[in-house]
Amino acid sequence: MILVVLENQRGNIHTFSKEAVSAGQKLASKLGMDLSVLCMGENASSLKEQAADFKVQNLILAQNEMINSYSADGYSKVLSDIINEYEPKFVIMGHSYMVRDFLPRVSAKLDLPFISDIISVTYDNDNPVFARQVFNAKLATNIQPEQGSNTTLLSFQSAAFSSDDIELGGNESSLTFDVNLDVGDIKSTSEPEFQDSSSGVDLTTADVIVSIGRGIESEDNIPMAEELATVMGAEIASSRPVVDMGWLPSYRQVGSSGQAVSPNLYFSVGISGAIQHVVGMKGSKNIIAINKDEEAPIFEIADYAVIGDLMEIVPKLTEELKK
Repeated sequence: MILVVLENQRGNIHTFSKEAVSAGQKLASKLGMDLSVLCMGENASSLKEQAADFKVQNLILAQNEMINSYSADGYSKVLSDIINEYEPKFVIMGHSYMVRDFLPRVSAKLDLPFISDIISVTYDNDNPVFARQVFNAKLATNIQPEQGSNTTLLSFQSAAFSSDDIELGGNESSLTFDVNLDVGDIKSTSEPEFQDSSSGVDLTTADVIVSIGRGIESEDNIPMAEELATVMGAEIASSRPVVDMGWLPSYRQVGSSGQAVSPNLYFSVGISGAIQHVVGMKGSKNIIAINKDEEAPIFEIADYAVIGDLMEIVPKLTEELKK
């Protein structure tokens, strides 16, 4: 069995979790295994209803008031118990902040391998080989679990699979897992909701993003980009240099050390396109890039390239969009 664990995102299935379901369906089909989906914690019943149309063998519901609010202790204990009960071959999740927080604890608790931030899957004689980036996304390495090994924990990078590819068809059975928790199991709590942003900004849910880079030149020019974002109904984001200079808070950062996003439109403004940034936005459906350097790496992945001075282009574009 392959188990996909759904993450709650303000009452809805997290975007990364939908991509994980797509990954799980493909892996289960290739390996001839059953696929189960686990809904646990806050809004678990709602997640189960939303997943009812997914083509899976089992929907598993795990509820308890002690995991209504996220805690790494509670989630790791419950998932560990579920793994011991069902013995899945693979446990799959999206590589979100929450997963980075609690899944390593499951790995340590059960002494299970954890392959994180996977970007693709290939096969060697029907045995899956998982690719992940290393050395700050400068290199990729292939990891193959030992044949006959027990459960392997997997987390997939945003846009490694597309939620648009989820197969529908409903599930064959619905199961309820009896959660066994007591007060002593919860030794720490997390701020609601668990994410890097204290102000509630979650770039992973944005449909349109305007992202600025070093080419913005000065903190004084950021309002120009923010005005464009407002007109477009977009969230504002940035590459790491902008955050390092203190011009925007860290939760606005996209890239290998920030958030990974896959909006319908990613509007890159003054970003060169270093690989550390690209890994966080390469799953965007459409990419528009403005840069005065015609050889900027960002143009290699952009759907539309605008070569020119952003200081002239952005204000004019904003005015046109206001009409």
